[in-house]
Amino acid sequence: MPAATEEARPAPGEAGLRRRVGLALLVLYGVGTMVGAGIYVLVGAVAGAVGIWAPLAFALAALVALPTALTYAELSSRVPEAGGAAAFIARGLDSRAAALLVGLAIAASGTISAAAVLRGGVGYLTAVVDLPPPLLVILVGLLLTLVASLGIAHSLAVAAAFTLAEVGGLVAVIAAGASAAPSPDYLAPAPLPLAGLGFAVILCFYAFLGFEDMANLGEEAIQPTRTLPRAYVLAILLVTLLYALVSWAAVRAVPVAELAASPQPLTLVWQAGFGGEARFLAAIAVLAALNGILAQLIMASRLLYGLGRDTPALGLFHHTHARTGTPLRATLL
Repeated sequence: MPAATEEARPAPGEAGLRRRVGLALLVLYGVGTMVGAGIYVLVGAVAGAVGIWAPLAFALAALVALPTALTYAELSSRVPEAGGAAAFIARGLDSRAAALLVGLAIAASGTISAAAVLRGGVGYLTAVVDLPPPLLVILVGLLLTLVASLGIAHSLAVAAAFTLAEVGGLVAVIAAGASAAPSPDYLAPAPLPLAGLGFAVILCFYAFLGFEDMANLGEEAIQPTRTLPRAYVLAILLVTLLYALVSWAAVRAVPVAELAASPQPLTLVWQAGFGGEARFLAAIAVLAALNGILAQLIMASRLLYGLGRDTPALGLFHHTHARTGTPLRATLL
C-alpha cells in the first residue's frame, strides 16, 4: 500500500478538516476510548476467574491487543484519512463497495453504542437531577452534539477533561488499595489457575477496545505520520499500566470472593483503604459514559465525512463548517 500524503483532500470549494490535534490530545482521546465505565465492574469478574493474578491477565490481554494496535498505527501513518478503517480498505483493496459496507457498519455500531451508553448514563444522573429520564436523554444528547460541533480542538479538550477525571478516580482507587491492609488471599496466594486464565484474558481484552477510533482523526492530527503511531503505542501502554495497577490494588485490599460477588468491586477497595461510601465513583462513571458518547460522536462523524469523499450518495456529509472546520452535517446526523 503506498504511503498517503499528510494533506487532506477537501472537496472543491471546501476548506476540509483542520489539523489541530497534537500528540497529547490524541493520547488522551485514545485512553478515553478504552477506559470506560466497564473497568469499574470488570475487575471483580477477572479476580473471580484468576484470583490475585488479575494484573497478569490484563498484561496478557494488552499483548493480545498490541499487534492490532500496531497495525492500526502503521495503516494510520500511511492513510491518514478521516475514513479510518474504511479508508484502509478502500486504498488497500481498491474496493469502494467493501469500504462503504465496513464504514456504514462501524458508523451504525458507534451510533447504537452511543445511544445505549446515553440511556445507561442517564440512569446515574436521575439520582442527582430531578428530571424525567426521556428529557435528560434529549438534553444530554443535544449538549454533547453541541460540544462535538464546536471544533475538534474544543471537543477533544472536553473529552480530555473527562478522561483525566476518570483516570484520577482510578488513581485514587489505586492509592486506597495500596494503603489498605493486605487481604489473606494476597498474603497467601493460590497457584495460577490456568483454566481460568484464558477466560480472564478474553474479558480483559474487551477493556482495550476503542483505540481504533484514533484512526478517524487522521485528517485532523498534526504530522499524522509521526503522531498517530506514537499515540497508539502511548495510549496502549498507559491503559495497560492503569489496568494492572487497579487490579493489583483490588486483589491486594479485598478478598477475591468478595470482589467477584460485588457489583461495585472498586467501592470495596476504597472502603478497605479509606472508608466511606465512595460516592464519587458513581459521578466518575457518569463522566465515563459522557466521554464514551462524545468519542463515538467524533468517530462516527469523521467516518461519514470520509465515506462522503468517495461515495456520491453520501457526498452530503463530505462538508465542513466554514468557522469550526467540523463535519457538521455528519455530526448532527
